Amino acid sequence: MSIQVEGLSKTYGQQKAVDNISFKAVPGKVLGFLGPNGAGKSTTMRMLTGYLKPTAGSASLGGFDTQRQSLEMRRILGYLPENTPLYTDMYVREFLTFIADTYQLEKPGIKVKEVIGRVGLGDEQHKKISMLSKGYKQRVGLAQAIIHDPRILILDEPTTGLDPNQLTDIRELIRNLGKDKTVILSTHIMQEVEALCDQVVIINKGKIVADSLLNELKTKHHTDSLEEIFRSLTN
Repeated sequence: MSIQVEGLSKTYGQQKAVDNISFKAVPGKVLGFLGPNGAGKSTTMRMLTGYLKPTAGSASLGGFDTQRQSLEMRRILGYLPENTPLYTDMYVREFLTFIADTYQLEKPGIKVKEVIGRVGLGDEQHKKISMLSKGYKQRVGLAQAIIHDPRILILDEPTTGLDPNQLTDIRELIRNLGKDKTVILSTHIMQEVEALCDQVVIINKGKIVADSLLNELKTKHHTDSLEEIFRSLTN
């Protein structure tokens, strides 16, 4: 199941936050979605997940239009926003059980146990979310995004707040998820893209300035430094 974006735009008054962008993400190739602050990344993410209506253009996830088939689209989508909304007065296991019930999953107890193991929340599962560090809250957010085994994942800054050990674990999880799912990963960290992504889309001032496989992008710009490429395209 792929993500298809065609002529997507979002305008606020006279300002074009996203300006007629088109790209495609496919299963088996993690797509890194990059851009400086204010480039239109988060606006694009919100349109792709159906939380924001585009001014023009369209986006489809797994063949479902994000505006006209929102319910069908959400069933196959896992979304981790930049600032994950969590019910902080709930316990970790309680919250994930609530999410499992929301998706009407069969055997929710087993699903919750599995996802707690996958994201490394075993020692924290009986704590209130409000008591967790930022890194563990991020793990809870990732758990709620993948608990229903979605075919498409959109992850906005998924490694924010993780320490080096946590970072290694979550990178490995995302890498494994990307083997058979369609994954878009938004991040400011070039090392994340180097470690996880096969395809790169760079947006600047609302327009796409690069869209290619990572190795092809490096060959085109005659450098192995993604940071150098990013700076040359967005300055």
